[in-house]
Amino acid sequence: MIQIHTATNKKEWEQFIDAHAPDALFQRWDWGEVNTKQRNECIRFVYVDGKTVVGQAQVVVVRAKRGNFLHVRHGPILRVWNKRTFTFVIQHLKKIAAEKQCVSVRISPRIEKTDAILKLYVSEKGIASAIHAMDAEHAWVLDITKDLDTILAEMRKTTRYEIRKGEKSGVTVTSSSDVDSLAPFLSLYKETAERQHFVPHTGIMEEFAVYAKEGNASCITGYVDGKPYASAVILFAGSQGIYHHGASITSAIPVSYVVQWHAICEAKRRGMKHYNFWGIAPDNEKKHPWFGLSAFKKGFGGSENQTIHAYDFPISWKYGVLYLIEWVRKQQKGYS
Repeated sequence: MIQIHTATNKKEWEQFIDAHAPDALFQRWDWGEVNTKQRNECIRFVYVDGKTVVGQAQVVVVRAKRGNFLHVRHGPILRVWNKRTFTFVIQHLKKIAAEKQCVSVRISPRIEKTDAILKLYVSEKGIASAIHAMDAEHAWVLDITKDLDTILAEMRKTTRYEIRKGEKSGVTVTSSSDVDSLAPFLSLYKETAERQHFVPHTGIMEEFAVYAKEGNASCITGYVDGKPYASAVILFAGSQGIYHHGASITSAIPVSYVVQWHAICEAKRRGMKHYNFWGIAPDNEKKHPWFGLSAFKKGFGGSENQTIHAYDFPISWKYGVLYLIEWVRKQQKGYS
């Protein structure tokens, strides 16, 4: 019989992730700490069958006007995706959601979309979420186990040119895990959000502070004549460096290219195996808000890592309101 425990051991939690879903950033212990800092209710469940851990789920109670839901970002993580374990976990999460007055459970594990997985989802009455493809369901990932010359050689020709042009134009780059180093980034980020008309992420400061505490975050900023023009927040988790946030202002000098190249080099220096550029637009969606940014990311070389879309498991008729609001917002923002 499967037993449920609340996780207390960070090392064991991380080892299970590394073995079964190494790119599941939002299931990492430190991401749970980020949520706690942001005053979100976060719970870590461990599912044990006999003496074997068969699954883990780090859940956050999302309280929103459109409807509360239990969010399992990049999870749950299961040792084996079979009917017995999946049903047990989903039924347990539904019970917790009901206790927290949520209308549904939302999951988005880092697994491939297959007929077998869809069959499991359908068996528990899962519904594809109306939200756009977020949390890097379409991620662009670069293998950085190769030497730097090879990585450069495999980039798009124009990308290599822009990197060299930026370096020759006198771009200087700083890299720091000091929370105070975020100041230039936050200033650029505000300008970027206003220029591109998006709602900026909140809590970046808390996120950076948690990861930087153990040296697992870096703010990399590019300057021209002492003025910051581009900046990136990079997280290091498992064996990957993750380009999680970026900001820049318009410039004839390609500062953003130099910043990304420095980020790749730092990830390699730290012994990472992959550099994750994070989310990109689905193929051929030229009207997608991320299309231009996606072209920029792809120029550095790499390949797409696609996982199944987020699914909801409703527990209340009020879920329909949540679905409708998210569907409308997706259409308005051009994510359809």
